[in-house]
Amino acid sequence: MKKKRGRPIGSSIRQNLIEILFFKGKAYGYELYKDYVALFPKVTLRVIYYHLKKGVALGEFKLETIKMEKGDYSWGGEAEKKYYALGTGAKPKIEARVKAYFEGKKRGK
Repeated sequence: MKKKRGRPIGSSIRQNLIEILFFKGKAYGYELYKDYVALFPKVTLRVIYYHLKKGVALGEFKLETIKMEKGDYSWGGEAEKKYYALGTGAKPKIEARVKAYFEGKKRGK
C-alpha cells in the first residue's frame, strides 16, 4: 500500500466549524467566527472564511442562502451574508466543549 502524497484533506479548524454548525443549524460567516473565537481563541476571520469555502468544495458545508441585508455598516448600507449549513460530507463528533458552550448560551437567553 502506497502512502498518499501531499497534505491531508482534514482540518481541525473545519472540524470545529462542523461541530459549531451541528448545534446552530445554519449561520453566516461572521456569526460562526464569533462563536469559534469564544471556543477556540487563536483564529482569524480570514482563516474561517477560507475553511468555509474549502468545506463547501469538499461537501462538508453547503451554501444555504445568500442574503443582502440592509444596515448602517462602515462600508455602506448593505452587507452580503452567506448562510452555511452542514453538508453530506460532514461528520460531527459532538465535542463536549462545544456542546457545553451552546447549552450555556441557550440557558443564558
